[in-house]
Amino acid sequence: MTKSATRVALLDYGSGNLRSAQRALERVGAHVDLTSDATAASQAEALVVPGVGAFAACMQGLEAVKGPRIIGERLAGGRPVLGICVGMQVMFERGTEFADGEHEGSSGAAGCGEWPGVVERLEAPVLPHMGWNTVEPAEHTVLFAGMPADERFYFVHSYGVRRWEMEPSDLLRPPDVTWAEHGTRFVAAVENGPLMATQFHPEKSGDAGLHLLENWLRSVG
Repeated sequence: MTKSATRVALLDYGSGNLRSAQRALERVGAHVDLTSDATAASQAEALVVPGVGAFAACMQGLEAVKGPRIIGERLAGGRPVLGICVGMQVMFERGTEFADGEHEGSSGAAGCGEWPGVVERLEAPVLPHMGWNTVEPAEHTVLFAGMPADERFYFVHSYGVRRWEMEPSDLLRPPDVTWAEHGTRFVAAVENGPLMATQFHPEKSGDAGLHLLENWLRSVG
């Protein structure tokens, strides 16, 4: 358990496994406010952006509660944000998944644009990628600190980021990228200063997920 109760805003924008995420965060010592209020989300010590469903639909929900603006302003001030599943995907420039299906030749739906890159359909014999899988943590990871190399996390998705498009020269300190594999390699987590995110669901990943959330809360302060 963490020593103090960090106030975490869990953003309610009509998409996400909210109650499970709330319970998991509370188990590791956070004080969780489930909110769609822009002021509350902006002022909390930390913000969690969950996400379940299609990329475009999640972006529509986020825009309805001013999510992209909230996220951008928090990050500009160095204030922590954690994205989960589609909540990670929307941090990228765009996604090719539409609520009504994909359209050949389309550039896709716009994301928040915090990271360059495209969320696209995984190349795998079986989709969705559903179940437990190991990851390859980044060298300087905070989220996976203290975990064994064969730790497993719970994934449910058919889309992901297969190519990391940010060059090391783009930032003074490049993001720490964790990878996983299902048919092909894809980004499983990113740690980029105040912005961190996971493609898998920590709240559904048992003790491993709780360990990760506790590591994140410690990084928040």
